[in-house]
Amino acid sequence: MKAPWVSQWAFQWALVLALVLLGQPARAATVTKTSLVKVSPAKASLVERVVSPGGIEVWLVRDAKNPIIALDWSFRGGAATDPADRLGLAAMAAGLLDEGAGDLDSAAFQGRLADRSIGLAFNASRDWFSGALLTLRENREEAFTLARMALTAPRFDADAVARIRGQLQVAVRREEADPVTVAYHTLARRLFPDHPYGRPLRGTTDTLAAITADDLRGFATRRLARDGLLVTAAGDIDPAELGAAVDWIFGALPAAPAPVAIPDALPETLPEALPSADARPVAVSWPGPQSLFVQAGAGIPPGDPDWPAALLLSHILGGEGLESRLAEAVRTRRGLSYDVQCNLQSYAHADLFIVSGSTANATVGQALGLVRHTLAEVAVHGVTARELRDAQTYLIGSFPLQFTNDRAIAALLLDIRRDGYAAGFLDRRDALLRQVTLADVRRVAARLLRPDAMATVVVGGAAGPLR
Repeated sequence: MKAPWVSQWAFQWALVLALVLLGQPARAATVTKTSLVKVSPAKASLVERVVSPGGIEVWLVRDAKNPIIALDWSFRGGAATDPADRLGLAAMAAGLLDEGAGDLDSAAFQGRLADRSIGLAFNASRDWFSGALLTLRENREEAFTLARMALTAPRFDADAVARIRGQLQVAVRREEADPVTVAYHTLARRLFPDHPYGRPLRGTTDTLAAITADDLRGFATRRLARDGLLVTAAGDIDPAELGAAVDWIFGALPAAPAPVAIPDALPETLPEALPSADARPVAVSWPGPQSLFVQAGAGIPPGDPDWPAALLLSHILGGEGLESRLAEAVRTRRGLSYDVQCNLQSYAHADLFIVSGSTANATVGQALGLVRHTLAEVAVHGVTARELRDAQTYLIGSFPLQFTNDRAIAALLLDIRRDGYAAGFLDRRDALLRQVTLADVRRVAARLLRPDAMATVVVGGAAGPLR
């Protein structure tokens, strides 16, 4: 990565900001209002598609009621691009970008954030390397400059590297002692034995120990690029200011990411990950009176025409409350489990339908049998009109509650962009859910619910056969 000119940044940002405030940018951001978001029952805000002078697209929801600005972004390529002998590299980089940058060491950088009440954080998922910035409007220049520094001039000082490495190793050890994490790690290995999705996102204590400062610098240099960058914003900022800000923060990054070593491809060309259909249960012995079970099979991707029906079906089967099909079968009638849930999980190269729950060791086989029977029954007979109507009411009515503040709005917009939807999706979401019929749900149930092709992991002291 090219060395930054930290001493010039304050002057450069002041110049950019002055041009914006005077209304005289050399090249103005382009703005398109494309979608209506229900922020609350009493308020609606337009999602504006802003394209900066440098060509970076941002989705913006403006809200001048509070002097707060939230900015979220994601780069393609997260933990799935970690080399096999450096697992945890993306997670470690995420922990270190705000631990010193430019001419500021960790204490100085964190001090600047704290002095201005600026929130800056990074995160690595399987497919994305993400960041989030939250600031008062009056501190926006400092916030934008610190975000730029973190992305373009991270220091990776030895003491910070050692400290974050140690924190991640402690987190990994805790995960190894947590039955829920053990269950999902085991399930990932079972579903994706030959794909990066089957590897631990944070790596192991050994692979974390092998990561060097040069590895981290290489990650930042190769992976953080404008191509594939997604940005969203919410709060008290206008399109012209936002266009100048994103060009300032991201404009110095390289245009495209470099190929990664393992696999030798860009993130978007990772192989598709078809979940294993091996339904033989895997048992992991764990002390205690309860056993945790988790099952997964192939799901349906966002953007698929069947996605709205799949979302409703998932809620009917194992959504919130005690009236779901699985809760009724496993908990209410027989008292075998306190909680049984199901959900849809999507990655860039795989989609899953997941069922999870817990029960006493002696009743694991019975609980799994009831889950299996319930899924098979719905796959053949579908759901009732009342179940569909109630699910539509809940999913439509609860959705605006996610828009509680600027931070939540920016994050949700980023989720929608990462799922590949256009901005207009927010206009269509409620109608898409309302249009789903009983025949649609039955068709999707036959496609999605295949208990004979779902991998199963049980963590606990299960007694007797698991099927």
